[in-house]
Amino acid sequence: MPVAYEKRDHIGIVTLSRPTARNAWGPDFNEELQRHFDAMEDDDDIRCAILTGDESGGAFSAGANLKDPKTHTMGSTAELIKSIPKRKHRAFEVLGNFPKPLIGAVNGYAVGIGCIVTFCCDLLVASDQAEWRLPQVALGILPAYGGSTRLARWVGRGNAMRLALGFPLKAEEAHRIGLCQWLVPHAGLMDKALEVAEHVASLPPLAARLAKESLLRSQDIPNLADASLVDLYRFAALELTEDKAEGHRAWREKRKPAFRGR
Repeated sequence: MPVAYEKRDHIGIVTLSRPTARNAWGPDFNEELQRHFDAMEDDDDIRCAILTGDESGGAFSAGANLKDPKTHTMGSTAELIKSIPKRKHRAFEVLGNFPKPLIGAVNGYAVGIGCIVTFCCDLLVASDQAEWRLPQVALGILPAYGGSTRLARWVGRGNAMRLALGFPLKAEEAHRIGLCQWLVPHAGLMDKALEVAEHVASLPPLAARLAKESLLRSQDIPNLADASLVDLYRFAALELTEDKAEGHRAWREKRKPAFRGR
């Protein structure tokens, strides 16, 4: 299958795998990502996910398959209009709406659509061989699905504009401007990604989920007062959970808590 899946304790590891084409994108990636992420969403045992590229492909993802003459080609306006409702199944929507924390482990070139999907993750761990590229404008198109806007929310307008207009972004610079939160030697990438995921998975899963929701949703609320009000309801909901009681009890008893996602 073009997308591999492994469950390791409370962590789901999803791997883009088309190694003969540097993990180049295809419609099958969208279908497989939806299948795996829907399953992880429904699996209460999964508390955190990792998205990476097949190491044997030498890249995270080389982006769209430009050898296919149908790539980036729309037959008609009618075809576009009728396709829009189906786009909720595309990777950007699937990954962007995944409610549990998602870590991107960027192991090499992340190009075009393979670049934009990294912006749909919540945390990024990068190999020192990682590099982000958005070549769409040079091809007469643009980074679609809100690619530039997603990036600007990570690194600001100027840095996003630079990448959107075709300037490559190497791993060290990506770390400096805050796109990736951890930069490690290539051989240690998955070890570090798993270390980060294990920390996240050790947290009360409902609290981690609502912390993610709070941060992402508040970016679409135009004022701090309303964002704070919505957070009050999230806070109150979490106060009623069993995990909140267990976390406070374990702290007072100086022991490791046992969270159950309840």
